[in-house]
Amino acid sequence: MGRAFEFRKARKMKRWSAMSKAFTRIGKDIVIAVKEGGPDPDSNSKLRAVIQNAKSVNMPKDNIDRAIRRASDKSLGNYKEILFEGYAPYGVAILVETATDNNTRTVANIRSYFNKCNGNLGTSGSVIFMFDHTCNFRIEKQNIDIENLEFDLIDFGVEEVFEDEDGILIYGPFDSFGEIQKALESKEIQIISSGFDRIPNNLKNVNEEERSEIEKLLEKIENDDDVQNVFHNMNG
Repeated sequence: MGRAFEFRKARKMKRWSAMSKAFTRIGKDIVIAVKEGGPDPDSNSKLRAVIQNAKSVNMPKDNIDRAIRRASDKSLGNYKEILFEGYAPYGVAILVETATDNNTRTVANIRSYFNKCNGNLGTSGSVIFMFDHTCNFRIEKQNIDIENLEFDLIDFGVEEVFEDEDGILIYGPFDSFGEIQKALESKEIQIISSGFDRIPNNLKNVNEEERSEIEKLLEKIENDDDVQNVFHNMNG
């Protein structure tokens, strides 16, 4: 198994843990997708992917349709996607993906979390080079031969395919998202969900006491309404 498998296996972040927060975050994704490519999922691949993700967390169809209609309102402001880079205590690198309609508020909040938890909010480029930006797709197991599937998708950028308890996961570079999505759809393979990960190139070992302190910072960041995803290079 490769790095994507180990990353997925070891990651203990509480992404999408609370249903209400999941709906809020997906609602923002819908707004961003509609503003970029329009309200029709047939012609907007990004929106199509977000709708799949909404269904994977049991977001009601009425909520999805309402979010699309709301996003289509030209008077509605857009969310700006901002990436924050910094360090937790003991040199653990952190990347924070946000979607905000108030940049001043978000910057102040993220900086305060780092400051209160003995971390340091860095400048652009200070941490991002430590992570590979990847895309991923989850599909149903069905009667799919993983080795054949991986071979069929190599030309579209796929680097790793593996199975877990919830289905089959497919990983590739961030820039290959569209090509892999088209390839799966052309093969009539049902996509359960899709997204992006930032996989650390090297992991930082910490002891239990240090881990507890770092996780306090991670929890504060994750609980912020403007935060979409948090990635770090802490081992385990």
